[in-house]
Amino acid sequence: MKVTQAYRYALDPTPGQAAALASHCGAARFAFNWGLALVKAALSQREAEESYGVPGEHLTQAPWSLYSLRRAWNAAKDRLAPWWADNSKEAYNSGLDNLARALKNWDSSRKGTRKGRAMGFPRFRSKHRAASSCRFTTGAIRVEADRHHVTLPRLGTIRTAESTRKLARHLQRGTGRILSATVRFEGGRWFVAFTCEIDHADRVPARPDAVVGVDLGVKDLAVLSTGEVIASPKHHRAALRRLRRLNKQLDRRIGPRSPDGARRQPSARWAKTRAALGKAHARVANQRRDGLHKLTSRLAATWGTVVVEDLNVSGMLANRRLARAVADVGMAEARRQLTYKTTWSGGRLIVADRWFPSSKTCSGCGAVKAKLALSERTYACIECGLVADRDHNAALNLAALAADVAQSRGETLNARGGAVRPGVRAGRAPAKREPRKRGTLRRKPEAA
Repeated sequence: MKVTQAYRYALDPTPGQAAALASHCGAARFAFNWGLALVKAALSQREAEESYGVPGEHLTQAPWSLYSLRRAWNAAKDRLAPWWADNSKEAYNSGLDNLARALKNWDSSRKGTRKGRAMGFPRFRSKHRAASSCRFTTGAIRVEADRHHVTLPRLGTIRTAESTRKLARHLQRGTGRILSATVRFEGGRWFVAFTCEIDHADRVPARPDAVVGVDLGVKDLAVLSTGEVIASPKHHRAALRRLRRLNKQLDRRIGPRSPDGARRQPSARWAKTRAALGKAHARVANQRRDGLHKLTSRLAATWGTVVVEDLNVSGMLANRRLARAVADVGMAEARRQLTYKTTWSGGRLIVADRWFPSSKTCSGCGAVKAKLALSERTYACIECGLVADRDHNAALNLAALAADVAQSRGETLNARGGAVRPGVRAGRAPAKREPRKRGTLRRKPEAA
């Protein structure tokens, strides 16, 4: 099975190499801003020509695609940037490619052909706010045989802070091929990510016929239908004291904006505190990502069928009392990782419909409660007398969905990103939800 997989490694560049990396990322940002200014000028000229009654075939054409942007850049680079030869051509191509993708996403979103949230028109990238990144698709891109160095175009051989043996083994066996390399500055460190085409051997979970329901929550990271409880590490909460201190310290420094909003030169201590704050946030993100990877890898490698919920995370984040705790869990990231890891491991992932009442349904008799307050952590059924932990009861209901899906729709997977709403077993009544009418107050979201 061939998959597209990325391998990310921390770099340990020399001061000269770090300056070269920053120069390439700056070149990508320069090309992006130049192309965006060209597109906006062409659109303004086109709008003026339309107001004058110029026929459509004679209107100014805006360079919209990557090909047209590259052609315009090659014609103007000697005049606009005489120093362009100091960096690889891939740096400028990376910025123009990002601009072409942003324009396409905005146009598709405006026409309604793009799924997801609405995309705005591209904006200019600031040197101090935009992420420093650059992508290489051609040239000398390889992992050295010593497994501690990588080679990138125009940048040469750079030492890595960790071993590259996992990717090197695939390349040596011929089961992997590097498609591109992306360098990025994040949390005070340089990283390189190799996008590769990997030929994975067919795998089988340790328990291919077993089913597990996973109830993600705020109190606990996950509760399995087997009764296992994975406690929430709450990395952001643990680092909150340090983050608050650094934010207060940053506010006392001389930043790039004066109290009246005018621009000014920030102080060196402001830049130092800002870098420390970025490192603190990066550490929290890395800790959260590491924990989710370990959990999802274990679930995908052990269970043949994993059942999760299609949670309304954006709705939960709208609740100011739960927003910080919900964001600290990373529910959407856990589902994203399970989506591809279950496929790689030879299993399947079933996503319950968003309106399936997993917490309100009794796992014993199937009775559904009309209301269940978030403060009620123990589920007590008034029909059969079952008393169980709220999250464990929801996990059992999710695990029972696998049988419903197999009976009603067969092997219903979420490989295409869709959620399933299986049929109701005997003795169970689905909870009805009426659409919210205009002008009514939105119900507060509940955390599972």
